[in-house]
This record gives sequence, C-alpha cells and structure tokens, in this order.
Amino acid sequence: MKIVIAGAGEVGTHLAKLLSNEEQDIILLDSNQERLDIIDANYNLMTFNGSTSSFEALRSIGVGSADLYIAVTPYETRNITSCAIAKKLGAGKTVARIDNSEFLRKENGLILRELGVDALIYPENLAAIEINTALSHNWARYWGELHDGALILIGVKPSPSFPLFGVKIKDLPIKNHDFHIAAIKRKTETIIPNGNDEIRENDIVYFITTPPFVSEVRELSCKKKRNIKKVLIMGGSRIAARFMRQYADKYHIKVIDVSRPRCEELAENFPDCEIVCGDGRDIEVLRDNNIYQYDAFMALTDSSETNILSCLTAKEFGVPKTIADVENLQFVSSAESLNIGTTINKKLLASSRIFKILLDADEHNSKFLALADAEVAEIPVKPGAKITRAPVKDLHLPYGMTLAALVRGDHCELISGMSKIEAGDYVVVFCLSGTIHKIEKWFS
Repeated sequence: MKIVIAGAGEVGTHLAKLLSNEEQDIILLDSNQERLDIIDANYNLMTFNGSTSSFEALRSIGVGSADLYIAVTPYETRNITSCAIAKKLGAGKTVARIDNSEFLRKENGLILRELGVDALIYPENLAAIEINTALSHNWARYWGELHDGALILIGVKPSPSFPLFGVKIKDLPIKNHDFHIAAIKRKTETIIPNGNDEIRENDIVYFITTPPFVSEVRELSCKKKRNIKKVLIMGGSRIAARFMRQYADKYHIKVIDVSRPRCEELAENFPDCEIVCGDGRDIEVLRDNNIYQYDAFMALTDSSETNILSCLTAKEFGVPKTIADVENLQFVSSAESLNIGTTINKKLLASSRIFKILLDADEHNSKFLALADAEVAEIPVKPGAKITRAPVKDLHLPYGMTLAALVRGDHCELISGMSKIEAGDYVVVFCLSGTIHKIEKWFS
C-alpha cells in the first residue's frame, strides 16, 4: 500500500515512524530538509523535499498512485488545499488535519468531500473526547472501547489491597474467564505477560474485558468510581478551549492561565466558565482558587514538564483525578509510572485515528490502536494459518505477544489457553512496538 504523509511536523513524523514498521510504501513530504534528514537516516521510508501544496512536488512523488494521502501540517487550509490537489491528481483516500470545529459540521463535510477531502483529523478534539472519557471512567488510568464497545481495554493501577499481587498469572484464582491481562506497565517498561509473570505493587495493569464484567475488574482492583462535577484546568490551551466548548454544560469548569489576553479571549468565548489570570505553577495561586475542593485537575499547558509536576502537586492537595497533557513522547512512559493519573498525547491519539482510517482503506492492515510503547492489533486469520493448528496453550507463541480476544462473526469473546482460533476470525493481539509485522506471519 502506498501512503503519502504531507508534513514532517510532530504528528506527521510520529506517524511516519510508526508506519515505517508496517512494511508499507511510505513517502514523507515536507519543505524543511533538516526535518527530513533526521527521519531519512533512521527509518525505512522515502522522503521528498517540496511544498505540500505544489502540483509539481505531488506529481514528482507519484501521488496519483497513492492509496492514502495524509496532510498533517500545522496549517488546516494548506492541508485541505493539499488534499484537494492530491485527489484531483488521482490519490485514493485523503485525510486532512484541521484545528477548527467548523469543518466537523455535517453540512460542511459534504462540501469538503466535493473538494476532495475524505476524512478529517482534529487532534484537539480527539484530546477533549479522551479527557471526557477519562473523567467518566475516573477509576482507570486508560479506557478504550473496541468494536463499538463490545470489548473494553482498561489500564488501572491497583490499590495496595489488590489481592493478586505476587501471584503468577497462570495461578490466578479465577474460575470464569471474564477478563484477560493483556499488558503490564512496570516503571518505564511494558511487559506482554505470559503465565509465569506476576503483578507487582505500583504496576499499571491493562485488562481487556466485556461490558458486563467491567465492574468486576474495578472491584478486583479495589477502585471506586467518583462523580466528577468540578474541574480545574491549568492552561488555556487549544485543548482546554475545545474541552470547554464541548463539555461546559456537563462540568463546572475553572481555567487558570498566565496570559491576560488569553484569559480575556476565553472569558468572552466561554461565559459559563470561570477564567482566572494567574500562574498555576504557584502553590499559593492554587490555594487561593481552592484546588482541594475540585474533583479533577487537568494540566493542559504547552509544557509537558510543567503538566507532570503540576499534577503531582494537585495529588498532594488531595485532588482525586488528575490528567496531564504530555506531548513530549520521551516523557510519556516516565509520566505513566508516576502518580499523576491519566496522560494524554495528541500525536498518539491522532495516529490511532489515522490507523483506523488506514484499516478501512486496506483490509490487510491490522493495527488500530497505538499506545506509548505497545500496540494493539486486530488481525484477520487466513485459511491454513499457523495460529489455527492447535489450542492457544499449545501454540508456543513468540515472546512479546499475547492473544486477548477474538471476533467471530458478530460474537466477541476473550481468549483462554483452551481457545481454538479458526480461519475467518479477527484476533485482538497485544505486542511490543515494532514487532507486529513478525507476528502477522502466524495469521497468514
């Protein structure tokens, strides 16, 4: 499959790195040669120096034969123009990154499709939705729904009274197979567990389960669900503004930002929210704004370091739920291991959304969710595949891979050692980043 990524900024570069492991034909287009040189030297893809809205550049890279064209520069008008040109030159499916909710309206979407834009990516909107999900399921560090909610992926840090600390997974005293332990995050390391692994205190455990057994996972982890009503946000960023736009009627929201012009702008646009001009890094400012009375604290400034430290401070004040925007990917694993609650990252969210679009465009592509250093994939099983030859317990699967669930027709079920995979099934697989192309050989 030929994929062109227009824009070597944060989202485009991260996406190019991930897709370079997928054995796809990737071309990264950007006018900044220095950015391209860094990517070209380390990853299995082609780079081309040129304008993303240049007919000549797009013809030079053969955009007419591209199956998927993704425009993710920081400028939405340039992305839309780029997609329109690529479509007219013969590209298959086109995706544009935007930063304006006006484009999401149904009536405007029809116009965009006529111009040649098939799908839109709005990272700030994805982040706002993710934040609302985290608040709604506030006992979990991570919450993801697969197959329209038929399967639930939950990342949780069990409480100290968790009864299964130190017990090998193969020895878990669980009679019914109501959940699957798909991954364990231990400090900065992600473990894809086998039967001999065990859960330790301070681990973050990723369970996959079905909706009827979510409460069982919560009770087993000794967690309580809270009713979130009052939210304090540090940083009037675009993510914060998008969250306020969508959820001001659901939560009582107060925003603290150090910039007076930005505060005045937010106050004008969001009259139902409290806007305070001040430095949220100052503990006295947090005290003056009664931080200890809030159900949730969100650090959404442009600084990952500030957001991480601010959430630690909020925890010391006793705020039950904290969320940090950690845009520096190098900090994500470290942040997840700290006691700061949920972390969000626009690049990971946008990449996951694009993978879903890619899955629709190419049925042979399997990935649909990207975590910090692990991958969740849905892989179709071909007739005669190695994975069908024996029950799961007898397959001797490679290290760093676990089968979590399968979809057979309209039915979803969790996988146990006695499960027998059949041709035509779709299997949900957890694996370490960069190994998915090796694992797919078991299914083909």
